[in-house]
Amino acid sequence: MQGNNVRTLVAATVFAAFTVGAGTASAQQVINLTLASSHPTTFLPVSVMAGFFKNEIDRQLKEGGKFRINWKEAYAGTLYKLQDTMEAVRDGITDIGYVGSVWESDTMPLSNVTFFAPFTSGSMEVVMRIGDKLMREHPALRKEWEGNNLKYLGPIGIETYHLWTRTPVTKFEDLRGKRYNAPATALQWIRNTGAVGVDGGLPTYYTNVQTGVVDGAISFYTGILPIRLHEVASHVTEVDLGAQFAGAVAINLERFRKLPKEVQDAIEKAGSGYSAELTKQTVERIESSKKAMIDAGAKIVKLSETDRQKWAATLPDVAGEWVKTNEAKGLPAGEVLRAFMTEARKAGAKPLRDWDK
Repeated sequence: MQGNNVRTLVAATVFAAFTVGAGTASAQQVINLTLASSHPTTFLPVSVMAGFFKNEIDRQLKEGGKFRINWKEAYAGTLYKLQDTMEAVRDGITDIGYVGSVWESDTMPLSNVTFFAPFTSGSMEVVMRIGDKLMREHPALRKEWEGNNLKYLGPIGIETYHLWTRTPVTKFEDLRGKRYNAPATALQWIRNTGAVGVDGGLPTYYTNVQTGVVDGAISFYTGILPIRLHEVASHVTEVDLGAQFAGAVAINLERFRKLPKEVQDAIEKAGSGYSAELTKQTVERIESSKKAMIDAGAKIVKLSETDRQKWAATLPDVAGEWVKTNEAKGLPAGEVLRAFMTEARKAGAKPLRDWDK
């Protein structure tokens, strides 16, 4: 009799535990979200998005306990290609992704203001902070994102740009007659220099140099190391063309608005923390990237200040042209340019050209 009572008690305990667990599981809402990029996770901004950003959302939601994200992830162009980052998030091909405004000179022109003011600031932290401020506070820039069905979350900044080439570039005149890859907006930086710019992105550079399509590329240390461009373009010229605001982590705006408030808050907080984490990891990796390239046989030289000034002075008024083109479309480009330059000077930058004057 006593044995029957014990068995009954054990069965009741197991049943109670099972029903409590089932009740907890059913109370937690699972939300499916896709996180994607045209670039691989070896590209640091994507690595930080796939790591810190995603993990920070999960951490916050775990503390709340009501929601859990079921992540579907797609990187390295498996879901969409280099030129489609904005459209992929806008159209819901992915829910969240790395949106490269740098490739959207027609649809997001104002977001590319830093690319039309080269030689302004080599500090990624400064440029990201200014870019983030402008994207969040300036009405025309907010409209540029939200008008494309994008909820801006956090800035993707790029450290200052240099030059990787097959043959040495030790002075300004060495640019003449060469062909260099760069994103479309960065092609402004070699106008009137005697070099020819060829539109491209990191995933295309190695093959283009290896096959002789171009003689090198304008890029940055943490982007070049993962694609091993230094193996075929082993001459590095540190030009310090300037750090850049190149886009943002963004979520499809319609999708965002349909999410529970707790999930929205977690995503926005993760976006706000993204820029500091990206800057921190980038600074840590620049020196290690340089060392790895030197160890692999790369030769690094620094362009003289005289040649940097000569380069900056040789360029046409790329900022003025950009302002004129966009103001003809009714966009406040001059206002945005002045805001960027003013904030840069406040932060201690010493531009080689006063693009807003």
